[in-house]
Amino acid sequence: MAKQTAILANGCFWCTEAVFLDVIGVESVESGYIGGHVLNPTYREVCGGNTGHAEAIKLVFEDEAISYEDLLEIFFATHDPTQLNRQGNDVGTQYRSAIFPLDEEQRQIAMRVIAETDAAIEGKVVTTIEEATEWYPAEDYHQDYYAENGNSNPYCMAIIDPKLRKFRKSFADKLKNRWDSNNPVV
Repeated sequence: MAKQTAILANGCFWCTEAVFLDVIGVESVESGYIGGHVLNPTYREVCGGNTGHAEAIKLVFEDEAISYEDLLEIFFATHDPTQLNRQGNDVGTQYRSAIFPLDEEQRQIAMRVIAETDAAIEGKVVTTIEEATEWYPAEDYHQDYYAENGNSNPYCMAIIDPKLRKFRKSFADKLKNRWDSNNPVV
């Protein structure tokens, strides 16, 4: 199997990381920052909204187990791509919906999936396709955030838990471990 990398931004990276860590074929997910103009940005700087960076994830996946197109299908199903520079209560360009293709094939797939999604949903898709500029890993405490804090952090319980339940129910065939919708999020 060949390994590929994808970089996606769709709001809070804690939520996005938690979703994609469950996906079959995904080997690793790293939270970080991309698309800005400040070198080595910190979380506090990015949250301030003045660096131009998006909170994003970089994931490594086995392309024979899951396709880039399938990943984008999950990406669009797990956030609202019609909200400009916001996801729920998270507001600002750092929470934009964006795809950062790493080659021309990914760019073409992203353009096609955006067009298909735009035709299939109510509202206008505002997801951008942006140049994959320098990637900056987020601070260590952001990595595996949900796994480390999901049972005690109110944000995780209020925002991430319901998103994971919905994702797991809708994409049961794409999960690493089959998930029973009667079981609580772990």
